[in-house]
This record gives sequence, C-alpha cells and structure tokens, in this order.
Amino acid sequence: QVQLVESGGGLVQAGGSLRLSCAASGRSFSSYAMGWFRQAPGKEREFAAGIVWGNGEIYYADSVKGRFTISRDNAKNTVYLQMNDLKPDDTGVYYCTARAWNPYYRRNYADPGAYDYWGQGTQVTVSS
Repeated sequence: QVQLVESGGGLVQAGGSLRLSCAASGRSFSSYAMGWFRQAPGKEREFAAGIVWGNGEIYYADSVKGRFTISRDNAKNTVYLQMNDLKPDDTGVYYCTARAWNPYYRRNYADPGAYDYWGQGTQVTVSS
C-alpha cells in the first residue's frame, strides 16, 4: 500500500524559507513521477513542482520558478520541496503526490487528476 507522508510546513514571514519533505513507502518508485501541489482556501488545487524519480526530469509552475527547488533522495525514498523567498500568495495546504510515469507525463504533469496517490497535506502559512 502506497503511503506519502508530508512534513515541514509551518508559519513563516514573507521572504523566509521552508523545506517540505515527503516520505514515500509501499513500493518502488523508480518508475514513478512525484509532484507537489498546493491549495489555497477557496481555490483549486494547483501544480507547484514535479520530478521524475528515474531520470530526475523536473518541472515547475511559473509562479514558483526560481524560488522553489524540488529534489529526491533515492536512499531515503523522500522527495523535498525547498521553498525560498516565500510570499503570502504561497499560503495553502501542500500535498505530495505520485503517479506511474507514462509518455503522457510531459503533457499532463500539472493535472491533479492524472495522479494516483496523495498525502494528507501540510499547511504552509506566509505572513506579510
């Protein structure tokens, strides 16, 4: 049974940093793509960053490019999201997600409906 457990959220002032972690278990993820989505109150869930576990291919939403960095640790089966220069608009619940990689990934990596597994989410609040 696949489990994704996020940690590292919290309250931070604008301009600060946080690092989110996603511990993945239950299977081998070598053929999977992992992602971070976020959801602000009253808004739809949106893509933030994604990484293909096998080859390290990475994607970012324009809104976080240059500020967020996604990475993985194969030995720990963990995916990270380093978030720098945080802004109040970054506030929301951040979800770790996983999907089996397929050739359509490059077209729909930002579609939450294309992912198979989700964590419970971790709250990030950025104060102005």
